[in-house]
Amino acid sequence: MAVSINATTPTGARIDRYRRAEQTLWDHYGLEPSERFVNLDSPAVRLRVLEVGSGPPVLFIPGTAGTGPVWASLVRELSGFRCLLLDRPGWGLSSPLDYAKHDYGTVIADLLSGVLSALGIDSAYVVGSSIGNLWALRLATKHPSRVDAIVLLGGGPLVPEISVPPFIRLLASPVGAVVVRLPMNRGRVCAMLRQSGHGGSLAAGRIPDAFLDWRVTLHRDTDSMRSERDMVRAAVRGRALRPGFTFDDATLAQVRQPALLVYGTSDPVGSAHTWRRVVGLMPRAEMRIVEGGHVPWLDDPAQVAGAMRRFLA
Repeated sequence: MAVSINATTPTGARIDRYRRAEQTLWDHYGLEPSERFVNLDSPAVRLRVLEVGSGPPVLFIPGTAGTGPVWASLVRELSGFRCLLLDRPGWGLSSPLDYAKHDYGTVIADLLSGVLSALGIDSAYVVGSSIGNLWALRLATKHPSRVDAIVLLGGGPLVPEISVPPFIRLLASPVGAVVVRLPMNRGRVCAMLRQSGHGGSLAAGRIPDAFLDWRVTLHRDTDSMRSERDMVRAAVRGRALRPGFTFDDATLAQVRQPALLVYGTSDPVGSAHTWRRVVGLMPRAEMRIVEGGHVPWLDDPAQVAGAMRRFLA
């Protein structure tokens, strides 16, 4: 697989607005990430990676809001690690990928392996969130030598007993083309966060204005949600998910790396019972339940970082 790295950055009025919102968020947390772009040949895609800190490498793969800054509050608590924050294809400043032309499980594993190769990393800890959990586990099963340990944050991976969330079905439908073009504002962002189980943290002021404004700008000034709809349309078939998007029991049993699943008590995806069953299938997995929603570090980054640190140690 041919890979390269360059520092050329996208420009334009919308991108400049997005970059300013990102910078405000990083400033809020006192972080100064470096930026690089990775060019892969197979699959052909250009990806942005932000880097914070030094130490053992940790590759972060986000879910919806699939860009590096979503991790800001968490990586501030993870000193002693080289945190590599990936913009998933089509999100933030990464170029899109036509998932319909690929086997999903294979292409995402090859993409992540290519990113590690481009960065000169043989193996790393891998952290996923939401659909990023699926990406992390596909890398672990298809390129096991590249993954030292796995941390799964929020409900996941996708298993057959988890129905397709209503919003994902909506995105895949013709109405989804309208939904992704609706004007974004702070009120809509807060509504989405409440639906994801973060209403208590919003009411308590634990989610800062800088984060909310960044989310608004991400939706308004990048093509992220349109790209996500393209991926969802490649994933959903009626009320079910296509092959490559779910894990059966036999595949989960192949995950030999140490794995930690952190699940929030207010997470609407799945249930503690479901994820205990999933963890029980993986030979070296454990589960930690915390107070919070689908993106558990938004509610208590120090607690989630502490659980990760103890596990990775």
